[in-house]
Amino acid sequence: MSTEQQEKYENYYVPEQSPWPIVGAVALFFIAYGGGNFIQQSTDTINTGDAAWGKFVFMAAMAVMIFMVFNWWKDVVKESMDGLYSAQMDRSFKQGMLWFITSEVMFFAAFFGALLYVRQFVLPWLGGEGNNLSTHTYIWPNFIPEWPLTTTPDGTTTTAMGAWGLPAINTAILLTSSWTLTIAHHALIAGNRNALINYTSLTALLGIIFLGLQALEYHHAYGEMGLTLGSGIYGSTFFMLTGFHGFHVTLGTIFLIVLSLRCAKGHFTEKHHFAFEAGAWYWHFVDVVWVFLFIFVYIL
Repeated sequence: MSTEQQEKYENYYVPEQSPWPIVGAVALFFIAYGGGNFIQQSTDTINTGDAAWGKFVFMAAMAVMIFMVFNWWKDVVKESMDGLYSAQMDRSFKQGMLWFITSEVMFFAAFFGALLYVRQFVLPWLGGEGNNLSTHTYIWPNFIPEWPLTTTPDGTTTTAMGAWGLPAINTAILLTSSWTLTIAHHALIAGNRNALINYTSLTALLGIIFLGLQALEYHHAYGEMGLTLGSGIYGSTFFMLTGFHGFHVTLGTIFLIVLSLRCAKGHFTEKHHFAFEAGAWYWHFVDVVWVFLFIFVYIL
């Protein structure tokens, strides 16, 4: 290999063995196990002890997950600041983030598919379409196949969540946050550090406001509207879609807070700032998902 080729050659950094992947895998298992137990048993007025046990497992596993993420990200930040990463490593990070977002698209596509299936196939079938007159006539003759399903076949009633109150405000907030984050990204490329810090922090603040308003919406739904996870397929799909989206907004907001702190410390340059790009990609994805949620869950 010539001297010129050696100068162009980049070493591919291979990190030392890390305990964080196995810690995260175990935490994820108990998050799913404890969360599933808690959700199932919380609707059972008899087995309240099981519900408390599931909640404890879920919260403990979440604490372990947060501990793992914090330490793993700290290691990655240190490696990046020590100059250990090459352009090839940056490409690997970008590919990994793209695949992660692709998996998130499939995750939400499954939930939207469930909503579409219920609305387009299940409700008409229960209403007597498709040669299913016997079920409608003899079991639920008074069932009205309309969406939102505020009265289930067994008589459970609830109230539909309107679109033009808090949901509309939250939509405006998220769309504005995409705009402010784009300004921050351009400021980073242009070397405008003050604008970068201010607009990244503002985006994180908008995420916090969104979460606060969604918590207020949930309180209103449970306390005044009777809209709960146990109020039929409308309630379960509503909280499944909006709840998981809220969880993603929470992760994105934490991501933005960390990015704001790193921007203040001068961790990013015009050419080396993939962590910022990754956070921006994730946040824009969350915003796009909310637009679909607002249309298909709240409006239609």
